[in-house]
Amino acid sequence: MNTLNPSIKHHLLVGIFIGLWGFAFAFFVRPFDDGSIGLTGWIRISVGFNFIAFLVYGCLSVVQKYIYDKTKKWSLSYEIGAIVFYQVLYTIGTFIFYKSPLLNGNYTFFEFNTIITLRVALVALPVVIIARRYLIKLIPIKEDIVTIKGENKLDILKIKKSELICISNAQNYVEIFYLKNNVLHSKLIRSSLKALQEDLDFMFQVHRSHLINPFHFKSWKDQNTIYLTEIELPVSKSYKKQLLSL
Repeated sequence: MNTLNPSIKHHLLVGIFIGLWGFAFAFFVRPFDDGSIGLTGWIRISVGFNFIAFLVYGCLSVVQKYIYDKTKKWSLSYEIGAIVFYQVLYTIGTFIFYKSPLLNGNYTFFEFNTIITLRVALVALPVVIIARRYLIKLIPIKEDIVTIKGENKLDILKIKKSELICISNAQNYVEIFYLKNNVLHSKLIRSSLKALQEDLDFMFQVHRSHLINPFHFKSWKDQNTIYLTEIELPVSKSYKKQLLSL
């Protein structure tokens, strides 16, 4: 499946849309109206339930970004987990509001879920799912592009941040290893490792001659060597402790 758009800002826009759509639906359609709820009650329900929907979706946007930043991936199981997380949190939040002095609801938690939550979920969840899937197409993820420059004006390389694997010292040059269409490439640029480390603050030093992109760290070969994507590098004792904390 397509990856997640991890932007909290973009997902908050989805949360606002869900809240406004939910308010209009609840107030005008009144899906569980039994005739006992007056106008004031429906205003409270419509505002309260959908403000909670916005807050819960905002919470989800923070949690999913944290997971995405840690794993650098998003799968179908993660997406299902996100929807379940949203629905469980929304159910708990709306039931607490339902039992509050503002509504003084009489239903038990079981009755609330079968009479109210189930009906709301059947209508609202498809909207949430569709909004999440189209968010990637409507607001595309901006690829992080890094520009690596050397002392020579012709020494320049523009690649995606995720494609950069490592940078190694090569006397008066540095050798940059990166992926292009999943094929390993390298380029020599006249510069120093220290200068590039200052420019590329996401790179991690594992040896006096090597910087790595933590995204491409795979595993340890032995106590002094690591595997990256299609490359293995030595690790100095002075950097080993920091690397183990990744």
